[in-house]
This record gives sequence, C-alpha cells and structure tokens, in this order.
Amino acid sequence: MFFASDNSGPAHPAVLDALTAANTGYTLGYGNDDLTREVQQKIRDLFEAPEAAVYLVGTGTAANALALSVLCQPFETVFCAARAHIVEDECNAPEFYTGGAKLTLVGDGDQMTPAQLRSAIEAEENRGVHGPQRGAVSITNVAELGNTYSLAELAALCDVAKEFGLPVHLDGARFSQACAALNCTPAEMSWKLGVDVAVFGGTKNGLMGVEAVVIFDPKRAYEFELRRKRGGHLFSKHRYLAAQMNAFLTDDLWLNLAQKANDSAALLYNGLEELGVDLITQTPANVIFFNLPLGAHKALQKAGAVYYLMGDETGPDASIVTGRLVCDWSIGSAGVERFLSELRRILA
Repeated sequence: MFFASDNSGPAHPAVLDALTAANTGYTLGYGNDDLTREVQQKIRDLFEAPEAAVYLVGTGTAANALALSVLCQPFETVFCAARAHIVEDECNAPEFYTGGAKLTLVGDGDQMTPAQLRSAIEAEENRGVHGPQRGAVSITNVAELGNTYSLAELAALCDVAKEFGLPVHLDGARFSQACAALNCTPAEMSWKLGVDVAVFGGTKNGLMGVEAVVIFDPKRAYEFELRRKRGGHLFSKHRYLAAQMNAFLTDDLWLNLAQKANDSAALLYNGLEELGVDLITQTPANVIFFNLPLGAHKALQKAGAVYYLMGDETGPDASIVTGRLVCDWSIGSAGVERFLSELRRILA
C-alpha cells in the first residue's frame, strides 16, 4: 500500500534490461553516441516534430529550470499557477537557472484560468524599468493537486500567452499520465496547442531517472546546450540516460505504464467516492488529494498504508487533514483494494 509518490516505485524490468544491454564496450560520452541520436529521433517522431531539438537530463528540476532558462530573461517573470510544481517543489531552481527571473503566481490553486492568466500578464510590464518584464508562461499537466487540464483548457491558456507574444513551457513530470488520461498524442498536448518547450518525464513513470526536454524551436537549442553544461547537467556517461529512454519509447511502454497508473488511481478514486470520502481532486490522472479525520489517517498508516499528509499531524484525531495518494505503474489493483478494505474497516 505504497502511495507516497510515483517516483518511489520500481523501475520497469525492461529499463533495467536496457541498461544492461548498454553496459557493453566503449562509446563516446556527453550524448555523442548512436543510441542517444536514435532516442532523439524517436522522440521527434513521437511528437511529430521533425525539427525539434531533444535533450536528456537526469532530473525533473533540471528539465524545468533549464527549459525556462532559454525562455525567460533575468529581468522577466514566469507566469504560473499559484500551486505549480515549479513554485512548491523546486527550491527556487527556475529563479536560479534563469539568473533571477521571478515567478508571478496566477490564481490560488494548482490550475489557472485564461481570465486569471490574462489579468496577471496585463498587470506586469507597466512600470518601465522599475518592474519585471513579461516572460514565459509555465503550465503543469498533471497539475500539483492531481487535476488534469483538458486539451481545450490548455489551448485557451496558450492562446492567451500568444496574444502577448509569450513562450509557453509545459512541465511534464507526469506528461505520460496526462496523455493517457486525455487519450491524446504528445503532439496534441504540446506544440499543436502552442507549447514552445515541453518536458517529457520518465522518472515518475518507471524509469530510474531521465527526462527529455523537447524544444520545438531549434533556434533555442544551442543556448540550452550551453546552459545544461554550465549547470552541471550534461552527463558524461550519457548512454545510460539514452538506454532508459529507449526502453521507455519501445512498444509504447511510456503510455502503457501511464495507463496502468491511471487505472489504479481510477479504481482508488471510485472506491473513495463510494465510501463518501471528501475528494479534493476533481479530474485525476494518477494523483488524488482527499480529506479524512486525522485519526483515520493514523489508522490507515498503522495498517501499512504509506502516503503523505498535507496538514497538522499533531492536532486532535477528529481534525480534518488532507492526504495525498499517488499510484505508480506497479501498485496494481491488489494494493488499491487492500487500502480501500482497510479504510472501509476504519470508517465502519
């Protein structure tokens, strides 16, 4: 019953096999190898973007921060949801890698509306040199509270950004889960809507640790290469990143693993709903936020459930506390059913 995070689950066996296969003989480093070039072409094909520049990095934080660094100047601001991943979980890395660009928070949740985004953009660049200039727009799908933007919602946000001539970054730590939930292609969720740079995440979907940054405007490519090297994120033994991503792309493993995670989350979500649990997440892919009395949380965790609480854990047992449940590809129906069975017993 491990629901703490999808980055805590195991790597898929095909990924380990790919690493073993790559661990033979000698090859040039720093991405100057045939396997990396093959993977880059596969990602271009997957995204239907033959001119795209594709780069592999080891972490989602590096992917997001470096992507934003080629979209935003130090004197500009990045517009993002108030509870975006780049706000809550990256220790100011976007600000650091952009050289000081600030984040302008839009709305008060993990998603933003076109009207909120337009209002935030219009509120900036009105003070000349005394205020931040308008920079990039960053969108997270799946969002931080587990909600998933529809394609129409993403398109509307991109349209607002384009009205002001601003580039769009798509934070895709759970890019695959979002595609599976929306039954769409990577192209349909990225450049076809107006996204300029997308992160195609793998660490939260069965890889050991690799993310792809897909830059649809190749004119930005060389700057990214320089920033990646300067920032310490160009791996010398690059083939091991490429090997993971190659397995991910083979026979649609990326989509199959995402669908498994989403299916487990749907089973969990429906079970919680049947038990009358207060669900915060409305459009989940594989992440669910929910409210329960603290005593119920404690009982679940004592029974073996592992997940995070997002509130005061020292209050009375009757106090309502939010919990987060994340399904990875490997949890399966057995883990979900055991969790629901324990909760059913606790609430009886």
